[in-house]
Amino acid sequence: MWTTPTARAAVGELARFRQELHDCLTARADALFELADAVLCADGPVTSLVDLTLTPEHRRGHGALYAGLNHGRIDVARLRVDLARLPLPRTHDGRIVLAVDVSPWLRSDAATSAERLFCHVYGRAKCASQLIPGWPYSFVVALESGRTSWTGVLDAVRLGPADDATAVTADQVRAVIGRLAAAGHWTDGDPAILIVMDSGYDVTRLAFVLADLPVEVVGRIRSDRVLRLPTPPRLPGTNGRPPTHGPEFVLAKPATWLEPQHTTTTDTTRYGTARADSWDRLHPRLTYRTCWLDHEGELPVIEGTLLRVQVDHLPGDRNQPRPGLAVVLGHRRHP
Repeated sequence: MWTTPTARAAVGELARFRQELHDCLTARADALFELADAVLCADGPVTSLVDLTLTPEHRRGHGALYAGLNHGRIDVARLRVDLARLPLPRTHDGRIVLAVDVSPWLRSDAATSAERLFCHVYGRAKCASQLIPGWPYSFVVALESGRTSWTGVLDAVRLGPADDATAVTADQVRAVIGRLAAAGHWTDGDPAILIVMDSGYDVTRLAFVLADLPVEVVGRIRSDRVLRLPTPPRLPGTNGRPPTHGPEFVLAKPATWLEPQHTTTTDTTRYGTARADSWDRLHPRLTYRTCWLDHEGELPVIEGTLLRVQVDHLPGDRNQPRPGLAVVLGHRRHP
C-alpha cells in the first residue's frame, strides 16, 4: 500500500510518534491512548464523552474512559519535547513560521469549575461578540505555507486569572525555540524564526523581551494607532536636548504618511490585485504606564517595518475589504 519512499517514511514517523505518545502516558496509558484515537477518528464534533466509547478505536467500556480521565497522568514536559522533534513545515526559503493565539474552552454551564475567565468569543451571535465563561489556552503552533488550516501544535498553556497573557506567551515562545534548537530544527546561520500574532497582542513588548532570540515578530495592529518616524538629523548649531522621536505617523490620517519605501503588486485568483506598501524604521512612543510602569532607565525605541496590504475584493462577494496593517519588529533596538 505504501509504495513510495516518502509515504513509507511518513508512516514510520507516525508510528514512532505514536509510541512516544504512549510512553508519555504514565498512568492509565492504554485507556488514554485509545481515548485520543477515538477523538481523532470520531465522525463529526465530539459532543459527549460517552459517545466516544462507541467508536471502533475505543475498545473499552465507558467506565475505563472515565477512569482514564480521572486517574490518568501525562508527562507534559516529555510530550513537549516529542512534539518539537516532529518534522516542521517551512516556507520556500526554509524559514520556520510560528503563530501564537489564545483559544477558549467554553465552560458556561460549569459553575463550580475553578479559575474560569470571561472569554471573548466571535461568531456565536450575528454581527456581535460575546463574553462567555471558560478556560482560555495560549497556543504556539507551526504554520504551513499555502491555503491550509492545518497547524503543528507545539505548546499549550492554560491562562489563569492572575496571568499576564503577553508574559506567558513570551515564556512559551522562548521555551519552544529552545526545544526546536535542541531538536536540530534551527542552527546558527538559519533564517530568523517568524512569530506571527493578531492585534490582541502587545507586539512591541514581545519584540523587546524576545530581542535576544533569533526571531522576527509580526503583529497586526489597529488602524487608529499612532507611530513615530525616526529622529531627523540634528542641524549644526542646534541647542537643547536632541529629540527622541520624529514626526507622527498617524495610521488614520494619510496626510501624515511619507511615500512608502517599497511597493509591490501581485495578481491573485481569490483577491484580485494585491498591493503591499512598507515604511521602515517606525516605532511607537512608549510611556511609563501599563507593562512599562516598572521599567528602569530610559524607555527604549523599538523600531520596525509597517506593512499595509490592500486587495480588490474578498472571496464570495463579501463586504469591501479594509486595508490590513501589520508591523514587523526584528532585532533593531535602540536604548
